[in-house]
Amino acid sequence: MSGDSRVEIPVNQNDDTAKNGPEEESAPDEIQLTDEELVAICKERVCKTCDEKEQADQERLRSLAEMDNFKKRLTREKEDFCKFANEGLLAELLPVLDNMELALEHGGKVEACKDLVMGVDMTRKIFLDILARQGLTPVGEIGEPFNPEKHEAMAHEDRDDMEPELVCSVLQRGYLLKDRLLRPAKVTVSRAC
Repeated sequence: MSGDSRVEIPVNQNDDTAKNGPEEESAPDEIQLTDEELVAICKERVCKTCDEKEQADQERLRSLAEMDNFKKRLTREKEDFCKFANEGLLAELLPVLDNMELALEHGGKVEACKDLVMGVDMTRKIFLDILARQGLTPVGEIGEPFNPEKHEAMAHEDRDDMEPELVCSVLQRGYLLKDRLLRPAKVTVSRAC
């Protein structure tokens, strides 16, 4: 707004001017105000109860809340991205762990492979320690309750030495990455005889 512009405000004429005589008719029909004077009057008399100002305030508050929510969502997404950035790499390494466990399982039965099995076992332990530092934890132990959120039931076994709905055997170990399931454990589940 420039200070040079002036606003003309018409003054209401009422029927009293006709009754008051000719001297009252000479009063000016318009008042001229500068922009600053008009803003001052508006702030003093109109804006306190102005619906448009209240609506603009509500929109401003809503925009601030949306911006705050957007920032929080971006922060959460960034944290999740950093937390699970290596998820794909870890998932691709799981078959290596599976093969080491198979080598230990089958090689342990052969006496001639004793030294080789020991080396594979040491390598597997070191590998598991490294993966554990990245947040990887194994899932699937014999005797633990069956949990469909962590286990994938491949079969039922009739067992009289176990309570029903327990893991009888682990066919393939599962893994959690922090609090997210990376791969479910493939298990057999006990059933009452």
